[in-house]
Amino acid sequence: MQKRLDPESLVLATDPRPLALVIGAGFGGLAAAIRLGARGYRVQVLDRLDMPGGRASARHQGGFRFDLGPTIVTVPQVFEDLWRIAGRRMADDIELKPLDPFYTIHFPDGETFTARQDTEAMRAEVGRLSPNDVAGYERFLADAEKRYWFGFENLGRRPMHKLADLIKVLPTFGMLRADRSTYGHAAARVQDERLRMALSFHPLFIGGDPFHVTSMYVLVAHLEKAFGVHYAMGGAGALAEAMAGLVRHLGGELRLGVTVDEILTRDGRVRGVRLGDGEEILADTVVSNADAGHTYTHLLRRMPKRRWSPARLTRTRWSNGLFVWYFGTKGTRELWPDVGHHTILNGPRYRGLVKDIFIEGKLADDMSVYLHRPTVTDPSAAPKGGDAFYALVPVPHLGFDNPVDWAAMAEPYRLRLQDMLEQSVLPGLGAHVAESHVMTPEDFRTRYLSPHGAGFSIEPRILQSAWFRPHNVSEEVRGLYLVGAGSHPGAGLPGVISSAEVLDKLVPDPVPVA
Repeated sequence: MQKRLDPESLVLATDPRPLALVIGAGFGGLAAAIRLGARGYRVQVLDRLDMPGGRASARHQGGFRFDLGPTIVTVPQVFEDLWRIAGRRMADDIELKPLDPFYTIHFPDGETFTARQDTEAMRAEVGRLSPNDVAGYERFLADAEKRYWFGFENLGRRPMHKLADLIKVLPTFGMLRADRSTYGHAAARVQDERLRMALSFHPLFIGGDPFHVTSMYVLVAHLEKAFGVHYAMGGAGALAEAMAGLVRHLGGELRLGVTVDEILTRDGRVRGVRLGDGEEILADTVVSNADAGHTYTHLLRRMPKRRWSPARLTRTRWSNGLFVWYFGTKGTRELWPDVGHHTILNGPRYRGLVKDIFIEGKLADDMSVYLHRPTVTDPSAAPKGGDAFYALVPVPHLGFDNPVDWAAMAEPYRLRLQDMLEQSVLPGLGAHVAESHVMTPEDFRTRYLSPHGAGFSIEPRILQSAWFRPHNVSEEVRGLYLVGAGSHPGAGLPGVISSAEVLDKLVPDPVPVA
């Protein structure tokens, strides 16, 4: 029997625009597809999941909606730019709701620190905890703004694949003390250890050790202050679906539920991809939003690599793993009035716990927790009167000599996490849990094909950033480009979306097919 073509496939088959293939429908891949579609490419996005978003997809269970990955938007304009180049308005498709407060940190001594956008409110909060640190905090904010303009608006939004580009900026790196860690920089400005934690923990949410990651990442403090912290109504999955709509609006296609098994090459240049079922799709332009490690070790496994060889990737430092407990509760909407949209529970150790996670590869007895309660802002995430939560705990990745046996440890660890939540901010939690789902680094490895189950790909240390990171234009094969957390400029939604902006500066203009 002759295979029938659906109308969309028939249109694509007769489209004279050159084909660009995008591997992965995460935010980086979707942003790349939008930009290439607007440039005049015919785009196909290929993803093994059954929904767009990648790590930002959602899980629906028992009437609850759980965001599996990112929960906030900190630089809305990078998304608004995508709608603009597609000839649309973001506000017509997605609602971003500003959060106030951003989050509340709970310390072991019973004190809290609440972060807000308002500068006077933040000065008052710093002064309440440590009056002598207000002047140092103001210096820290000025430092953050300088690093924002250099690290995000300059380096983060332009290509960094030429060594000459790195050499040009080395004096500025030195002037801004990029050699100092985020914690080291906070410690140079404030004396209170609680404030040092509050001003330095942000790299943990892009996979970095605050005691070793470059102080350039204190720019996050300026991002929060300048642009606020927002929640996409409907969750990150709704934002991904809206971006997928832009891809289709520009004439692109999303093929979900298909696995790219190999990037095809010939004479040092890409010629397409081969899917898991053996189907080959030929194209001269391929963009990989798969993890950079997976791209070079698996998708390009048949060709020798000059830079990103297996030996090089073995020496690479990877981000932390994540243990995430998604749970839905019934009858709790009014039960915990002091628990807001975002809460951070700081364990009894900061430096020691981070060392266990990143250096020792040890699952510690204590933990620090990020608790997400989106129903404070978006009641649609749970049945009436209920709440959707996720509790995220940084843990070691699976690449250490004695990795955690999550098959044995997942449930005991979840129970420890539940007990911590009950003892701190959610008393009586166990009696109200109606739905439960857990993801460990093992799930990140199998669901997202993340090397070692790392939550954020390659750790953003200074010698694994900018030119030292996998380039957006591949060093190994012509016609291949990389976007996403493992490429320049790095993890986090602003970084991932910016990787597609960098890509847009590197891909040549399309030449129509004759």
